[in-house]
Amino acid sequence: MPKCSKDLVRSVRVRRALPADIPAMMFLEQESSTAAHWSQGQYQSALATSDPLSERVGWVAEVHEQPGIPSEVPALLGFLVAHRIDREWELENIAVSATARRGGVGTSLLSVFLEHVYAENGSAIFLEVRESNQSARGFYSKIGFEESGVRKSYYGAPAEDAILYRRRIS
Repeated sequence: MPKCSKDLVRSVRVRRALPADIPAMMFLEQESSTAAHWSQGQYQSALATSDPLSERVGWVAEVHEQPGIPSEVPALLGFLVAHRIDREWELENIAVSATARRGGVGTSLLSVFLEHVYAENGSAIFLEVRESNQSARGFYSKIGFEESGVRKSYYGAPAEDAILYRRRIS
């Protein structure tokens, strides 16, 4: 696949994830060794939650149809799934296509998520990330998340600590 160009990133649109997006979301997460690997049923459940105090939401970043974009570039470039418990949110899963990494897709997804959290009067967002995932850790720090703890041996295959991050919402 070709590298993601700046023109491609400008043509990205973020929208709410639909059940029809699940196969493409699963493909993206399988392409990313650091994403959480969920079953189809877990995605279906995540996108179907309707309890307002325990809401789950998902967004996808997709390519607008444009002349000149190679057909082998996937229409779905990334996704994000988050879960609300009262006023706090957990970023549960995020993945960006290998062709679009470091091109602003993850930032676009997180920006839409942050807007939602602010609109819903959220108090904080938390997440965990593999200790070895330096690019994700740098990304989260750059957008205002702070390290808040460690979960020893949280991940398997291979066993690894999880670094906890938190961002307070004012």
